[in-house]
Amino acid sequence: MYVSLDPDYALQATQNWISDLVWRLRWHEREQVYRALIATLHALRDCLDRDEAVYIGAQLPALLRGFYYEGWHPAWRTKARNRNSFLDRVHEGVHRNPAVDPEEVARSVLGQLADRMSVAEIQEAKAATPRVLNDLWPV
Repeated sequence: MYVSLDPDYALQATQNWISDLVWRLRWHEREQVYRALIATLHALRDCLDRDEAVYIGAQLPALLRGFYYEGWHPAWRTKARNRNSFLDRVHEGVHRNPAVDPEEVARSVLGQLADRMSVAEIQEAKAATPRVLNDLWPV
């Protein structure tokens, strides 16, 4: 995988992720899409073991990867106690906007991530995710 150190490239790659999610969610407010993306990535990161969280982070564009790791403490891993606690964390990231369906957000973000991974990588990531969240990944 080629990684450019060009800041314009890093910004454009992150903008492409946000644009893709704008299309998937059919939202128009890019700031809200960004918050939904980060909230879902943080919720996912924090329910994975350290190695899998790092692997998922490596799939992200450089700028987005920085936001992904922001505030991360690998020793403070929190297992999603249940599906609702994971989705609540996503919903909290969009300020509990009643118009936002956190399950749709989670499915869209995981689908976007999966589109950039091989089938084997998706299966590995899904296997590392708590079982109560497996159906949020694309099939």
